[in-house]
Amino acid sequence: MNENVNIGLIIISVAAYVIFAPFVGGLLAGIDRKISARMQGRCGPPLLQPFYDVFKLLGKEPVTVNAAQDFYVGCCLFFMIVTGCFFFAGLSLLLVIFTLTTASLFLVVAAYASNSPYAQIGAERELLQMMAYEPMVLILAVGFYFIKGGSFDVSDIVFPAEGLTSSLLGIQYLPGVFLGFLFILTIKFRKSPFDLSMSHHAHQELVKGLTTEFSGKTLAILEISHWYENVFLLGFVFLFFPNGSAAMIIVGVVVCIAVYLLESFIDNANARMKWQFALNSAWIVALCFGVVNLLVLYFAVFNYGLGV
Repeated sequence: MNENVNIGLIIISVAAYVIFAPFVGGLLAGIDRKISARMQGRCGPPLLQPFYDVFKLLGKEPVTVNAAQDFYVGCCLFFMIVTGCFFFAGLSLLLVIFTLTTASLFLVVAAYASNSPYAQIGAERELLQMMAYEPMVLILAVGFYFIKGGSFDVSDIVFPAEGLTSSLLGIQYLPGVFLGFLFILTIKFRKSPFDLSMSHHAHQELVKGLTTEFSGKTLAILEISHWYENVFLLGFVFLFFPNGSAAMIIVGVVVCIAVYLLESFIDNANARMKWQFALNSAWIVALCFGVVNLLVLYFAVFNYGLGV
């Protein structure tokens, strides 16, 4: 890990994520609902409606298919929090990706544990979505490893060591990877046209995909988990912009907000596609944008001396 990052900053970053990420994620969900309503010519619910919904769910009588289902959903929330803690502590991107995948797998197992045919179909679609976005996420990690002096650590990306040419913006070296990651973010945010396993829009389906058998506290925990996930996914977007200066940190935050608003617009401007389109398009984008970007960067560095 970068020696420029002190332990105090790590503790503050992790604590801020654990405490404030649900509030930021809930506000983002409220903004998303407002945008959806305005695009449909409606006034929409209050900005804090997501919080009202979660509090209402927490107060309901627990009704669950079996105890194992609640356990798996709890594990999903736990690993989602751990993933964000690893990210904001500046640890390895590979470790972050591994724990993120673990959280998603617990969600899939929870859906299978309900023995509902609708939930099982949603779980199968969730696995297909994981197959679709994982290659692009791994390409992102490899790209930063290549331009940041052979390190996967988030701290080395946000606070590059002095004297490295890699202190230039990641977006300058990895524009294709950035565009490819924006594409798969639509899958991770569960936005149309790729909200295949579950949807936040009631008009999309008669039942709620893999959450069909979730209710009360279980559904509230899952929603909070989604809020945590959205915050650190925007953290991946942020990684393309810091170079050690305060100004670019501000720019990175502004870009994260703009990206979320763009995803909300895409969500409301497209209908759901079939899973075949999601899988094929995600792999094609990963190949055309991600892999080609890495190849161009490789030849530029070793053939033309554009060192990083």
